Amino acid sequence: MSRIGKQPITVPAGVTLSQSGQEIKVKGPKGELSFTLPDNVSGKLDGTEFTVTPTVIDNKSKAMWGMSRTMVQNLITGVTEGYKKDLELRGVGYRAQMKGQMLVMQLGFSHDVEFTPPEGITITAAKPTELSVSGIDKQKVGQVAAIIRSYRKPEPYKGKGVRYVGEYVRSKEGKKK
Repeated sequence: MSRIGKQPITVPAGVTLSQSGQEIKVKGPKGELSFTLPDNVSGKLDGTEFTVTPTVIDNKSKAMWGMSRTMVQNLITGVTEGYKKDLELRGVGYRAQMKGQMLVMQLGFSHDVEFTPPEGITITAAKPTELSVSGIDKQKVGQVAAIIRSYRKPEPYKGKGVRYVGEYVRSKEGKKK
């Protein structure tokens, strides 16, 4: 049995969860999200509680059971609180700024790196070396943060690059004479 999957999801006040077949739609104060349940699990809404159950008991169904419950919980959290990832730029001359909707970063290349976020994602640069990626879709927020980080990953010798706030980069010893 899935320890995560068997837990019911409580739908908070101000959030409407509707189900039509395998399609789950969640509407809240920050927006609207949807998720399609896999064929080997089913969902049931009882008042303010939503439960996910497997239709057949096999290994694939057990895996989809916990994943589906977590996905629906992420939808509810997204439309109520939202998600946020913080990034920091380390290195001499590394900085970022917003020009309209576009993020422009100087990362030690001969050119500026420009990034336009997808719809539903907000990027803010409070300081020139700090970025914040926020939105209601957990997958999109994480993907955009990973794309920004991939432009200049932190290197292990000096620690320069774009990293998540709180990320530990193991430093290596340099060349010896």
